[in-house]
Amino acid sequence: MTDRKARILYIEDNADNRGLVKRILEVEGYTVIGVPDAKSGLAEAIAHPPDLILMDINLPEIDGYTATAQLRATPGLEKIKIVALTANVLRGDREKTVAAGCDGYIQKPLDVDQLPQQIAHFLGAE
Repeated sequence: MTDRKARILYIEDNADNRGLVKRILEVEGYTVIGVPDAKSGLAEAIAHPPDLILMDINLPEIDGYTATAQLRATPGLEKIKIVALTANVLRGDREKTVAAGCDGYIQKPLDVDQLPQQIAHFLGAE
């Protein structure tokens, strides 16, 4: 990666969560584009492929598992890293996100001090 910080697409229906993640990561120099649903996320990813996608799992209409599969099936997007940001923390939830095609998993509530390092890890910037 160059000196340019990554462009991150955050697909999350909760506006407060989108705002929090945007504030945390933009302070670190990342560009964060937040969208409220999977349909908007897919359209945004096609129009402007990001370096990383943060995916809420509990989305309206199309859940994060299905949205991840759609992204993985879209030519040009299949190699973009997708990380689940989810409150689904029961036994098996992490495995289900990986099986759906996510490259990683960050549980909510977010640790605001750890999030930038977690994102850097998934981007391979550590």
